[in-house]
Amino acid sequence: MLALTFNGQLNLEDRPKPRPRADEALVRVRLAGICNTDVEIVRGYMGFTGIPGHEFVGVVEECANRRWLGRRVVGEINAACGACDYCKRGLGRHCPTRTVTGIAGRDGAFAEYLTAPIRNLFEIHKSIPDNKAVFTEPLAACYEILEQMDVRMKHRIAVIGDGKLGALAAAVLGTVSDSVILLGKHEDKMARIQKTMNVRTAFYSSQQHQSFDIVVECSGSPWGLAAATDLVRPRGAIVLKSTYHEKPQIDSSLWVVNEITVLGSRCGPFTPALNALRGRDIDPTPLIDATYPAKDALPAFEHAQKTDAFKILLNFSD
Repeated sequence: MLALTFNGQLNLEDRPKPRPRADEALVRVRLAGICNTDVEIVRGYMGFTGIPGHEFVGVVEECANRRWLGRRVVGEINAACGACDYCKRGLGRHCPTRTVTGIAGRDGAFAEYLTAPIRNLFEIHKSIPDNKAVFTEPLAACYEILEQMDVRMKHRIAVIGDGKLGALAAAVLGTVSDSVILLGKHEDKMARIQKTMNVRTAFYSSQQHQSFDIVVECSGSPWGLAAATDLVRPRGAIVLKSTYHEKPQIDSSLWVVNEITVLGSRCGPFTPALNALRGRDIDPTPLIDATYPAKDALPAFEHAQKTDAFKILLNFSD
């Protein structure tokens, strides 16, 4: 099979088709999305080697449970053991021996085929096209905020970062609060988000000091954590969504003095994300900049690393 691999550098290679275990399915990838985590992996994040990629839409080709055969699916990326104390408490995303699709110990979606635990699969409703469904994983990560926090209509919320994750987070939070603003640094990107995603945007400014009840950090850069610390009001909350190889420097005593709640937020529930994609709540397709054939995966990845890029997709179905 054709696969984009990383072992210190990206290469397009011919790899053996993976063989699923008894509890897994073999999924033929149709469409995969490149996200900031993939870019950070190339910079050294998680020390990953293998086939990256974790946002995908595919069709089940092999599976011990025959009811899944031929189904169009997306998949939760954390493959937990199912037996440890964390798993028994419903915390499989934090299983200490888990593998993570395209991120830690498990080959990912930038290939014609991948394997995934059957229990991780979610069937896609026929009304959701592939170019919407491929956003399920990052959209689920945004719905995780609502799982972790009691977000109310009265809360003043700032989302830091004018990239694709920031746009999705602001759109999700906008379904429960009428006071959400996305703060960024790039005029063109913010204008596009405001026009196509119905999200209010503004340039980040330190003049907004301690203005927000909740600040969601989606910048993908260490500067975002300092900005969030400046923007949140005393006894407010900072939600951290960014992952990056570079380590941030922050005076955490400010969190103590201002009694700030700092909440890490990672993967999230697929069901509300799929429901939103099926309905009219959120349409992420305006964030798509380009779809490249799999053979052009290397230039696609270069495109994804540009400052002004939003979502770049790889098409493995042709």
